[in-house]
Amino acid sequence: MSVGENDRAGLTRNQGLVLDALSRAEAPLSAYTILDQLREAGFRAPPQVYRALEKLVESGRVHRLESLNAFVACQHPGCDGHTAVAFTICEQCGRVAEVSDAGLIDRIRTIAAASGFRVSKSTVELRGLCADCASAAQGAAQ
Repeated sequence: MSVGENDRAGLTRNQGLVLDALSRAEAPLSAYTILDQLREAGFRAPPQVYRALEKLVESGRVHRLESLNAFVACQHPGCDGHTAVAFTICEQCGRVAEVSDAGLIDRIRTIAAASGFRVSKSTVELRGLCADCASAAQGAAQ
């Protein structure tokens, strides 16, 4: 998936290049992988990538997967999931899917409010097997 001109509105050149690299990726990318991919575009040092990623995360265009120390382009631009977002992460094939669920967001806010906590951002990472890998594992076990 390539980034359109509307997705680049208000982005610097470096931010646009990083967003495009993440949008084309089939799996989450680390900052160093992004740096390697963008060397021909003039990227020379990690701070260039980290500054771009920081702004892209702030704007909700990119999400950081804490458990993988990697980044993915938002799969739901303009969604309400920027304060609370969930991901499924397949431990076998590495496939990552962004899940948008209003019920989950409401439940997180309710849990936090019960202790007087105000959520500004939440990322839920569900790790296991995707449907394809679970099916293959079940077939192999039979």
